[in-house]
Formats: sequence, C-alpha cells, structure tokens
Amino acid sequence: MSDDLIKDALHMIPYGFYAISTTDGAGEVNIMVANWLVQASFTPRMVALGLARKAYSHGLVKTGRKFVVNIFNKADAEAIKGFTRSRAKNPDKVANATYTLSPTVGCPVVEGAAAYLECEVRAMVDAGGDHDVVIAEVVNAGVMKPGKAEETLTLHDLGWNYAG
Repeated sequence: MSDDLIKDALHMIPYGFYAISTTDGAGEVNIMVANWLVQASFTPRMVALGLARKAYSHGLVKTGRKFVVNIFNKADAEAIKGFTRSRAKNPDKVANATYTLSPTVGCPVVEGAAAYLECEVRAMVDAGGDHDVVIAEVVNAGVMKPGKAEETLTLHDLGWNYAG
C-alpha cells in the first residue's frame, strides 16, 4: 500500500481494455485504447466512456458523434496492442490497421475483436477533469467470438494500470 489511499482503492477496480474506433464522418478515422467504459442505461441501452480531452479521438467523437467499442478476448491481446500509442507518437497506426467498417455508424471494427458495440453520442459531459464523460446509445452490435465476461481482456491481464 502507498501513502495515497484513493489511488490504491482506484487500482482495485477491474478495468476492461478496449479499442475505441472513431470517424468524423468526412473520412478521418482513428483507433485508440480505452478502459473507462461502463453500461449506463437499460432503456435505451447506453454506455458511458471516459475520454481524455487531449486524445486525437476526442475531436473525432465530438464532430462525428459516433464510435465503436471493439471488445477483445484475453487470447487476442496482441491484436489491440498496436493502438496503445497516441496518434501523435504513432501517426500511421490506423494506416497499418486491418478493419472493416461497422454497418450502422461506419466506424472501424478491428480484426481480431471478439465483439463490437456501435454507439451514437447523446451527450459529452465536461465534469471539470482531464477526461470528458461521453454518454452514447448502443445502436447495433456484433459478436464474432461468443464468450463470457471473464474471457474479456482487462488491463490486469496485461499487467498494466490506468487509474489513480
């Protein structure tokens, strides 16, 4: 334990590890990793995503008002690692990505993903921190590799942390 009990407690929360793909609707796309995602409503089905304001995808989500959550199994961890570096540090990461466009919102579905959620933004909330909370309705989904939550890739599986 450290001297920062808030940080210690936040590190105890299990975090999934997802590829968030976006487009501005004018042909610009990006794929980034994220882990602050949770279901936020049953009717309509909605998710809440913590999205860093400085992320390249933030502007695309704000403009295009849509994104796809690519969900990976633990066994497919290598398929997501190419998206861990920022667009500023790896400007060609999308050029080297293999994906198809989702049928409803037209954002990338990354090869190797077990499932995806197509999302349309309903609100972007500036809560005063370094991330905005994006509230989005899930309008379509696809499952390529049926499985259970315990098979889904998490930060813990990679030995990484993005909390505290």
